[in-house]
Amino acid sequence: MPELFLILRSGYKKEYLGGDLFGGITVAIVALPLAMAFAIASGVGPEKGIITAIVAGILASLFGGSRVQISGPTGAFVVVIYDIVLRHGYEGLALATLMAGVMLMVMGLFRLGAVIKFIPYPVITGFTAGIALLIFSSQVADMLGLKIDQMPGDFLSKWQVIFSHLFQTNGIALVLGLVCVGLIVGAKRVFPKVPGPIVAVIFGAVAVQVFNLPVETIYSRFGEISPTLPTPSFAMDISLENIKLLFPSAMTIALLAAIESLLCAVVADGMIGSRHNSNSELLGQGIANIGSIAFGGIPATAAIARTATNIKAGGKTPLSGIIHAVVLILFMVYLAPYIVMIPLSALAAILMVVAWNMSEIENVKHLFKAPTSDVAVLATTFLLTVLIDLTVAVQVGVVLAAILFIKRIISVSAILDNKIATYEPLPEAFNDPDGIEYKAIKEGVEVYEINGPFFFGIADRLKFVLDAIGVTPRVFVLRMRHVPFIDATGMYALKEFQEKCVAKGTVLVLSGVQPPLLKDLKRFGFVGRVGEENIFDHIDQALIHANTLAVHHEKN
Repeated sequence: MPELFLILRSGYKKEYLGGDLFGGITVAIVALPLAMAFAIASGVGPEKGIITAIVAGILASLFGGSRVQISGPTGAFVVVIYDIVLRHGYEGLALATLMAGVMLMVMGLFRLGAVIKFIPYPVITGFTAGIALLIFSSQVADMLGLKIDQMPGDFLSKWQVIFSHLFQTNGIALVLGLVCVGLIVGAKRVFPKVPGPIVAVIFGAVAVQVFNLPVETIYSRFGEISPTLPTPSFAMDISLENIKLLFPSAMTIALLAAIESLLCAVVADGMIGSRHNSNSELLGQGIANIGSIAFGGIPATAAIARTATNIKAGGKTPLSGIIHAVVLILFMVYLAPYIVMIPLSALAAILMVVAWNMSEIENVKHLFKAPTSDVAVLATTFLLTVLIDLTVAVQVGVVLAAILFIKRIISVSAILDNKIATYEPLPEAFNDPDGIEYKAIKEGVEVYEINGPFFFGIADRLKFVLDAIGVTPRVFVLRMRHVPFIDATGMYALKEFQEKCVAKGTVLVLSGVQPPLLKDLKRFGFVGRVGEENIFDHIDQALIHANTLAVHHEKN
């Protein structure tokens, strides 16, 4: 259920209106230069950035699951969009975004919002830092005033082209860009409530017009900006061949939109003390991306910086996001002739500051104090993002993090014998009131314990336990009180072990089997194999049974 609908159903409070109005206006002022800058950096015209901020801003606020999020073009998409446009043109980008929008809606409808949150922090930090470096690199040419017809998409080639054109550096553009960087940083420190980006673009546009500075502007590169929204259309070649070709790009867009939106929602929740609905948010972002493309925009997602601005300015409900979009429409209608006066070096300055903030240097430094495996995931994701491809980086990063997680689970899972641990036990095991050292165990009874999840990572260890004992026991008690779950491989390992016990004339007894685990064992058919009379929920009952079997065997 969209958050806006829930708010309206419970009753929109009058005191919300002032905050929503001021928040929407404030964030629109911030969003205008950012939307254009992100669009230009993505290899498309500035009007597409404004269109995206308007359409996605309205639709995400109408159908999303967060109270105060502001959606539009963001830095996370710059690298992806530029690469797609470079290889497939805008029509290819449109189809990939349409597919991504459908994917996001499917994620929301199938309640996959919680799953996205499981992407490890080192992976997110690694590709975010990589994107930041790529954005910074993409703006160096405009900051230096270099006139390069077509900038390569990959990182190393981009810098080769930049170095080969350094002799063309426009000193005036560079100085203007550096002054704009100073204005953005200074405004944040001296006047924190004044949007630094709008100060920079106003200063840049005024300086260019008053002093007739020989620098490139939005108008000189892109021409005029239309003061109206285009007619919605899905005029693209939606063929099976193109869908296959663009599917990886669509997956990247969908994944980035989901991650960025849900991260933003978590940040917003912390700032206002609310709780978002992740599935509704994914559904809203899917609709927003489809709508953006219909009007000729680019991919969109929730923007953390704009959302924070909205909150600080007083935004209370999704209405602030709708107001922000309406104000942008007014800017587009009445300020189009002035917007094109903005110099590209001023927009480059904005994106360089954005890239610095995205890099999260302090978080990266802090992560380097984490375990070596986490540092390896961070570094791998970062390098793959910068040197190879963002899609590959996320996929490899997640797989690598999953492998390391499994390794850690294996390291804390063990199979312990009755007196001496086969693998190092947990310290508290020595003070266990149900420990074997306090129990009477007859000769011919062996007690081992599985400590931790019994899954494919440690399943093979059980196979060799009987061989390691040396003497074939009459009864083998396997304690499972600390087994929270068992997977198919673990089930199969148990079956093999039970068959080995039968072959050697050993009775297998299970102890500490809790109801959820017992349910899984029944479904697998293992209970029928071992016999319900040999399964107990406590070690005392299991040992009474095992000792009785051992004594009976001795008498016979």
